[in-house]
Amino acid sequence: MIDVDGYLSRIGATRPAATTIDGLRDLQRRHLAAVPFENLSVHLREPIRLESEALVDKVVRRRRGGICYELNGAFAALLTALGYRVELLSAQVFSADGEPGPPADHLALRVELEEPWLVDVGFGRFSRFPVSLTERGPQHDPDGEFKIVEGDLGVLDVWCDGRAQYRLEPTPRRLSDFGPTCWYHQTSPDSPFTRKLTCSLPTPTGRVTLSGSKLIRTDGNHRVERELTDAEALATYRAVFGITLDQLPTKASF
Repeated sequence: MIDVDGYLSRIGATRPAATTIDGLRDLQRRHLAAVPFENLSVHLREPIRLESEALVDKVVRRRRGGICYELNGAFAALLTALGYRVELLSAQVFSADGEPGPPADHLALRVELEEPWLVDVGFGRFSRFPVSLTERGPQHDPDGEFKIVEGDLGVLDVWCDGRAQYRLEPTPRRLSDFGPTCWYHQTSPDSPFTRKLTCSLPTPTGRVTLSGSKLIRTDGNHRVERELTDAEALATYRAVFGITLDQLPTKASF
């Protein structure tokens, strides 16, 4: 059993009276605003355990964030405990040149209500609200215009602002199915998570990100960057992201 009340308190939410799209929208919005997308565990050499209880414990008791497998894995456990019908989906992330990456490179959620919805709290900058998986026209969101493009054998490509983000496979997966790629992202020198240290949250008008020692704030098209000292970085993790660390994570050599 997971700590549902503790999880809801962590994201500033109350227990929904029913499993509705409005309740799902509110839970996703609050989760994104409260729980950062971060890969600090990779650089602190903390092993990531793909078990629901461990993931929820990290988010709730340890008040941390995580990468896609952790954030969407934990959120799936919360939604399931609240009565939502949730499936884990494997996704291939598109590269800058439009090529799909390896299978299970990303974990996203399908939530079944009157229609299926894409829910994703683990992709960094992405939709703040669920995206309909049946609608084929543009879907407007505070963080962009999304579109679902159907391919062969039920595969769906998710686009944002005219660029393909990732390719969803239709077959439901288990959390353990993502173990090999999660391990790869923790250990391979080719993984974007070993090559870059990041911690990020959306703001009402943009994002705030601590990338290594650089604090980046975006507000619409306006971007401000500032290099931080070690003491300032530790204070920023605590004050901006709610993460208290004993030591500063550093971009390690893998």
